[in-house]
Amino acid sequence: MKGKLYLIPTTLGEIDAKIVLPDSVIARIQMLDEFVVEEIRTARRFLSPLKMSKPIKDLKFHELSEHTDPLRVPSFLESAEKGSDIGLLSEAGCPCVADPGSILVRAAHEMGIEVVPLVGPSSLMLTLMASGMNGQNFAFVGYLPKEQGARIQKIKELERTAKSKNQTQLFIETPYRNAHMVEDLLKNCQSDTRVCIAADLTLPTQFIQTKAVAEWRKSAPDLGKKPTVFAIGA
Repeated sequence: MKGKLYLIPTTLGEIDAKIVLPDSVIARIQMLDEFVVEEIRTARRFLSPLKMSKPIKDLKFHELSEHTDPLRVPSFLESAEKGSDIGLLSEAGCPCVADPGSILVRAAHEMGIEVVPLVGPSSLMLTLMASGMNGQNFAFVGYLPKEQGARIQKIKELERTAKSKNQTQLFIETPYRNAHMVEDLLKNCQSDTRVCIAADLTLPTQFIQTKAVAEWRKSAPDLGKKPTVFAIGA
């Protein structure tokens, strides 16, 4: 009998996992001794406080990032093929969303290994819930272009889509470019366009506000390098 691949959400920052993860999820994590992760150091830091069934040094890790050779990925599931359960850990939040883990999940399906998603925080869903925007018609478009001209063009495209389809547009940015993103949004969107800015979700420093662009222009937020999700709505 084959093992299972558990998709494990992690915290969105430096916070006790018990605050955002159900006891049943933590119990499942504690039972595992093999993980596929984006970065081993981050994974160990997340797992260390959870009182794992084995010492951290005895856990087995496979690194899966954008630089991993796709041909190696099926080999990460060898233990599952032999009957052992494996966990897939995200760097932050839910695996496979703005995260390279989907290639492993695809391989698991192709190999007949059961995939089990576990409950935990998703910055995208938390932003959508708190935005006051349309939660029945929305799109996550990932990262916007790095080059400013292309980024501005994309922002205008998302604004048109949000208004013409009443479809909430969710996107993210590398934290060190937060200030540029806010500046481009406020300079290039129409005054009545609603923008939600959600930073440090689930953390004590959490910031979530939705305002029309005209209101944001009066007092733009200083996000620093906080992980942030942006949303545009009609």
